[in-house]
Amino acid sequence: MVRKVNHSLLDNAKVQKKDEFYTQLSDIERELQYYKKHFKNKTVFCNCDDVKVSNFYKYFVEHFEELGLKRLICACYKKNEPDLFSKTESAFYYEYTGKEKKYPAKKDVSFFKGDGDFRSKESIELLKKADIVVTNPPFSLFREFVSQLDEFNKKFLIISNINAITYKEVFALIKENKVWMGVNMGRGISGFIVPDHYELYGLETKINEAGERIISPNNCMWLTNLDNAQRHEFIPLTKEYCGNESAYPRFDNYNAINVNKTQDIPMDYKGIMGVPITFLHRFNPDQFKIIKFRKGDDDRDLAINGKPTYFRILIQGC
Repeated sequence: MVRKVNHSLLDNAKVQKKDEFYTQLSDIERELQYYKKHFKNKTVFCNCDDVKVSNFYKYFVEHFEELGLKRLICACYKKNEPDLFSKTESAFYYEYTGKEKKYPAKKDVSFFKGDGDFRSKESIELLKKADIVVTNPPFSLFREFVSQLDEFNKKFLIISNINAITYKEVFALIKENKVWMGVNMGRGISGFIVPDHYELYGLETKINEAGERIISPNNCMWLTNLDNAQRHEFIPLTKEYCGNESAYPRFDNYNAINVNKTQDIPMDYKGIMGVPITFLHRFNPDQFKIIKFRKGDDDRDLAINGKPTYFRILIQGC
């Protein structure tokens, strides 16, 4: 059965700046299995995480020796309106090297002088000490978050709304092959824990055995610059352009053909093609190169017979 998608949940989070979407441990485990080799002797920073409730912290502290980590830093900011996920009156951080308590008491943590926001000077000083950032950043501040990681040249694995692909700041990094989609997306991310004041509506909501409220918007992805074997798998091409030209109309404002589905990319066409943004989940930089996003030669949306298409990525075989 196809899951009905309620995009309004995370879209509203961006507009209303409600960012309390907490990642389930099962989703973290499902994605992190593909990157374990990257963590040996590295410092991981979970810079949007309360050590008391963060499943990112729980994953890394419980797999600390297995991954060969050097240090784990977990930091949370002070919210104006504390809820069950923000039980502290002050922002704080905790550093774990394998010798400290895995799950600290209040007396064991270090308190920020400020609010602990990832953009604060204090948090940036911790960021400078880190090799890899792994977290679920605020959706409403996603552009700023990614720009900061790029500015400080950090490796990362983070969760975002799939629409983040269309942000010019993010797509520029994707085009330069500096950032790519992770392994799991959509249904591969089973849902987020939300506070009591979030409305549960739609078909994909539940309360689990622990009493946690779960929503499954089905429109999220992992974004990373950590390499994995899956992104180098070649997309099998079985379609032919020659003899089926009518199935691949040309754009009015760019010399390229339109391909409606990744699986329909023709194996015998050497020119530029416009493919849907979901192509990026299968994008292999050894097989294709990205030319540009969405716009034609006239800097307007790509169109066919005067009608704009949905967002297209222009690609060409290597």
